Amino acid sequence: MLEPMDVPIRDESIRLGQFLKLANLVESGAEAKPVIADGLVKVNGEVETRRGRQLVVGDVVELQGQAARVSDEDVPDNLPW
Repeated sequence: MLEPMDVPIRDESIRLGQFLKLANLVESGAEAKPVIADGLVKVNGEVETRRGRQLVVGDVVELQGQAARVSDEDVPDNLPW
C-alpha cells in the first residue's frame, strides 16, 4: 500500500478534479478530466469517475502510483519554527 502524502485544504471539502491539481497529481484541471473519466483515479481504494466528487478530510486519492490524503490546515508540519 502506498503511503499517502497529506495535502491540506482550506475548506471542509474539495472536488476531486481540484484536489488532483492541488496535490500535483496532474498538471492542470484540463488534465484531470480525462484521467478521471478513464478510471485511472481511485478514492479510498475504489475507482472514481466523477470529477465533481466531494472529498473530505481523510479521503485518500491514488493516481499512477502516487497517493494523497486530504487533510486540514491544522496538520503540524514538524518544522522547528
